[in-house]
Amino acid sequence: MSDRNTPHLVCPRCADEAVSTVTDSPVPGVWQVLQCARCLYMWRTTEPARRTRREDYPAGFRLTAEDIATAPEVPAVPPLPTR
Repeated sequence: MSDRNTPHLVCPRCADEAVSTVTDSPVPGVWQVLQCARCLYMWRTTEPARRTRREDYPAGFRLTAEDIATAPEVPAVPPLPTR
C-alpha cells in the first residue's frame, strides 16, 4: 500500500507488513482507515503516534506472530439482549 507519497507501513500492534486501506475520508486526502491482515487491528491515520506507529505503540499491548498463533481463544461476541 505504499507509493512515493506514502511511507512504508507496518501494523503498530504486531509489526506485520500486510496493511490495507479499508476506507478513505469523504474529503479526499484527509485520512484513511487502515487494517492489519494478521491481527485485524484497525486505525485511522490521523490518530496519535501511540496508535499509529509501532515504535510508539504501548509495549504491553504489542503482539508477535507467535502470540497470535498460540492465542488460546478469540472471545465470542455475546448475543444481544432480547427485549
